[in-house]
Amino acid sequence: MNTEKQAALAAIDEKKELVAQVADAIWDYAELSMQEVKSAALFVKVLKDEGFQVEEGICGIPTAFSASFGSGKPVIGLLAEYDALSGLSQEAGSTVYHELVRGGSGHGCGHNLLGAGAMAAAIGLKHYLTQTGKSGTVILYGCPGEEGVASKAYMAREGLWCGLDAALTWHPGDSSEVTTGSTNSCIQMIYTFHGLASQASTAPERGRSALDAVELMNVGVQFLREHMPRDARVHYSILDAGGVSPNVVQHQSSVLYMIRSNFVKDCMALHQRVDKIAQGAALMTDTTIERRFVDGLSDTVCNHALEQVLYDNFSQLGVPPCTAEEHVFMEALSATYQGRDIPGGVGAENDPAFAEKVKAMQTSHFNDFLMPLYQGPAFNAGSTDVGDVSYQCPTAQIHVALWPNHVPCHSWQVVSCNKTPMAHKATVHAGKVLCAAAIDLLEQPALLEAAKAEFRQRTAGGYTCPIPPDAVPAPLEL
Repeated sequence: MNTEKQAALAAIDEKKELVAQVADAIWDYAELSMQEVKSAALFVKVLKDEGFQVEEGICGIPTAFSASFGSGKPVIGLLAEYDALSGLSQEAGSTVYHELVRGGSGHGCGHNLLGAGAMAAAIGLKHYLTQTGKSGTVILYGCPGEEGVASKAYMAREGLWCGLDAALTWHPGDSSEVTTGSTNSCIQMIYTFHGLASQASTAPERGRSALDAVELMNVGVQFLREHMPRDARVHYSILDAGGVSPNVVQHQSSVLYMIRSNFVKDCMALHQRVDKIAQGAALMTDTTIERRFVDGLSDTVCNHALEQVLYDNFSQLGVPPCTAEEHVFMEALSATYQGRDIPGGVGAENDPAFAEKVKAMQTSHFNDFLMPLYQGPAFNAGSTDVGDVSYQCPTAQIHVALWPNHVPCHSWQVVSCNKTPMAHKATVHAGKVLCAAAIDLLEQPALLEAAKAEFRQRTAGGYTCPIPPDAVPAPLEL
């Protein structure tokens, strides 16, 4: 590791208290998708104070921003997220479930840390560019609403990511690793049925039940499940059952559907089938239907060349230290859910032989080691709008362990972990790994050319944006 890279990482260490303060403040705000007003404002202020050129409201999204430093090529993008999840309010650092705010929100996916770690990497790269005077630009993108709007896909619709030579990001996790493989694409739609209200006992023939339409749609989708691709998923939530009086024919009812399939073209085809079921439910109940597009995002295109660069730097830097007290906390927390003995990490999930290798490395229910590099076939049934970035530029990401092994994401246990000293250490460390890898891309053009060649090969079929031309990103108001 040369002196310039060491100095950049030292610059991140000098800002570690600031990084922790930002992460904790955003944990406290716990703002939902597209409502991250305080979170975005905090990032904007800090980044301006750190000397970045900040543009707010990019791509017409009020809580999105970009913060850039440097000039010329290559242009390296860092991706930040900062939205929370509903219904996951939880006391920090606790091994028991304890709501802070009844029914409140919480950072059950660690985006308070994700954004702060990406910011740390940007600060390190700014120091590097300043000290070396080399050509290159770093841009930190504030990407709101990953959970509920998929802002990166809206940005991809505008071609934003095509201007990058590479994009790097990270995510908190139960394993320290470089991720690989594909994820599910996803489309979210709200279906609202409109009927006629009536007295359910004395004049039922005058009513047209919107609630019946929702229920019939749900039944129809259940029968569709037998005929979906095996990696497809369909989830739904009734947003409005029409009221609480059973003696009223409910004149309005709505349901939110999340439709997933591995490749975006298959997801869009499955979405059309769900649409037809909704239309059929409206016909059966003599109601009308209103559809609202919420979000859409693509599957992820991996890039082994970039993954290798990330892994080489992760190997050099190691993993964040975990104290005896932190191990005790992780063990206690791991006892609160099922599955803690299942090996974690993308390699173990997809390759039985790799899983055995991970088992041999585990000494507790916290994975305080770097997973070996896995670049075999891999699939994650979850979804991320990082996929849309990966269709427009070479993209790669890491996980840094700060949760107990195989903990379910989007859980109170995860929220509890995300405002702790271990979380702070992992966030700063993630920033260092991303920064170090980006410096290699700036210093060694051959690495970037290899990543671009692989990208061109993997995306030769082109990109189909799942966002309709007339769709507008907006908060999901329930």
